[in-house]
Amino acid sequence: MYSAPYHPNPVDIERYLKEDIGSGDLTALIIPELTIAKATVITRESMTLCGQEWFTGVFQYLDPVIDVIWHFSDGDEVEAGQELCSVQGPARVLMTGERTALNLLQTLSGTATLSRRYSKETAGTHVKILDTRKTIPGLRDAQKYAVRCGGCYNHRIGLYDGILIKENHILAAGSISKAVHAALCLDTHVVIEIEVETLSELEEALEAGVKRILLDEFSLEMMKQAVLLNQKRAELEVSGSVSLNQIRMIAETGVDYISIGALTKNVRAIDLSMRVILGT
Repeated sequence: MYSAPYHPNPVDIERYLKEDIGSGDLTALIIPELTIAKATVITRESMTLCGQEWFTGVFQYLDPVIDVIWHFSDGDEVEAGQELCSVQGPARVLMTGERTALNLLQTLSGTATLSRRYSKETAGTHVKILDTRKTIPGLRDAQKYAVRCGGCYNHRIGLYDGILIKENHILAAGSISKAVHAALCLDTHVVIEIEVETLSELEEALEAGVKRILLDEFSLEMMKQAVLLNQKRAELEVSGSVSLNQIRMIAETGVDYISIGALTKNVRAIDLSMRVILGT
């Protein structure tokens, strides 16, 4: 499983801020330069927290004297109305960094919260819930980390650390067996996985010697048949139109993995509020 850094790259933080600040925060200039303030961040809904280092990193990039005190840790489940953290320092800096810091915290917590819901639905089964490459551009490492905070797992990070042979690859290569053979000849020492759409394609993939197979858009009955046909010769992954209300039934078919693009693609930001008190 991929291990994303807990500390975001300062270059990324700079890029996030540049998008919002540009040549400078004009509105913050109306605040006296030496004014000190304290802010608290409250969640308006139940959530799984994720993104502390990104939130803190924004403010400390702007001014290292900013002090952020957290009351919870990434991965913690927090009830609505709870104070997540307090931030203290120059008022101008708090105002300038507020939106970028909250955007990151809300988005990553949204990813972790959704992941936790899927994780809970499969508790007690051996299946692992995986994310996909359907991430927000520029936030892949961060969202992959958030998925883990929610109790799910990471699939490959990009096109460089795993081989996933899909329908178009098979068509271009000539057949399932030809595609698998070509991948094995690369000798890359990464996981080789192939997508199949029918039970006959599954048989062909097994005969080709691939050790991980993606069952694309299989019905529940087909999944059960695939598990029987497989006889544990390969790891089986389910993907395609997987919803929260059916994931338990899929897990109980005996497959090994369920990959869900919605974990990172259909993210709804958590509703957070940052309240500022001047002169503290």
